[in-house]
Amino acid sequence: MSLLELRKIVTQIEETLIENGKPVEPASRKVAIAGVIKNPYAGKYVEDLSPLYDLGAEASKILAERGVAVLGVQADEVQSYGKGAIVGTAGEIEHSAALLHPRFGAPVRAAVGSGKDIIPGTKKVGAPGSAITMPMTNKDNIWDFDHMDAIEIAISDAPRPDEIVIVVCLGIGGRPLHRIGK
Repeated sequence: MSLLELRKIVTQIEETLIENGKPVEPASRKVAIAGVIKNPYAGKYVEDLSPLYDLGAEASKILAERGVAVLGVQADEVQSYGKGAIVGTAGEIEHSAALLHPRFGAPVRAAVGSGKDIIPGTKKVGAPGSAITMPMTNKDNIWDFDHMDAIEIAISDAPRPDEIVIVVCLGIGGRPLHRIGK
């Protein structure tokens, strides 16, 4: 039985066409797909958080597949990824760790066609409107400096105290005008 109660999905796409007066060709594109979900453990201490592992996998599959579709590319064309979560104030930071770490990655990697390296991420507890900045790295080579980047998202009415904002971010093109090398 699924614990996933998805209230809303928020999509944010960032496409940089010009940077510092210079055209970015091809354009650098990043997307953050956020799901606002019910926290089944809000307001109470629960020793065994393992049911959140499957909840994280279920949410990441939905969000990653939608992210690839929004970018409008084939799965293997996605170059970078990241993740994050904001736990509402009736929850605890460990709830986001249970969502983001044990089983979150496999559905993301399936949606983007590979992913040899870790999915960088961040987490926090926050009130509605809290912003979260998530690191992004190359999905197959974390040391590819041109794809070390970040994206930020905030949702005005989330997370409510008993919710969690869970986010997958995907990108193509790396940072605009990248020129540091590998």
